[in-house]
Amino acid sequence: MENNISSLIRIRPITVNDYKEVIKWSKDDRFCAANGWEKNRSDGELYQWWLRCVNNVSEDFYRMGIEYNQKLIGYADLAFIKDNTAELGIAIGESSLWGKGLGVHSTRCMIDYAVQKLGITIFKAETHISNFRSRKMLEKVGFKEISRGGLEMYLGVEKQLIQYKLTVKG
Repeated sequence: MENNISSLIRIRPITVNDYKEVIKWSKDDRFCAANGWEKNRSDGELYQWWLRCVNNVSEDFYRMGIEYNQKLIGYADLAFIKDNTAELGIAIGESSLWGKGLGVHSTRCMIDYAVQKLGITIFKAETHISNFRSRKMLEKVGFKEISRGGLEMYLGVEKQLIQYKLTVKG
C-alpha cells in the first residue's frame, strides 16, 4: 500500500486552473482552521490570492501543487530559501484525506524536488504542539525536534510551536 501511494504522488507547478480545487478547500472548515485560512472569503478575493500564488516570482519562496492519482490534493511550500536551507510547509487540502499517509509521501517528494532542482540539503519545519498528525509526519520523514519557541493560533487557541530540522545528502 505504502509504495502504491508514493507512485501516485507527484509534485508539480500550481496553475490558475487549480483554482476549482482551492475553492473546495476554502469551504472546508477543518482545513481552514488547521491552516490559518480566513473563512468565508469571497470567490473574487480567493481567486486574486490564488493568482498571486501562481504568478509568484521570488528567489526565496516556491509553492508547488501536490497531485495524488492525477488530482490536485494540496500544496507544498519552500520558504526562506537561503543557500542550501529552506523551511518546508505542506497542506493537504481535503481534510477527508488526512491520516492516510499522503502528507508523508508528499513531503518526501517535495524534499526530493528541492534537493535535485534547488540544491537544498537542510530543511526546517515548524508545527503546533497539539498538531499530532503534523508532528508524526515530520518525525516519520526523519525530521528531529530542535527547539520549542513561539506561540501561534491553531484551531482558535494560542499554541506553542515546535521547530524541526532535517539534513539530507545532496
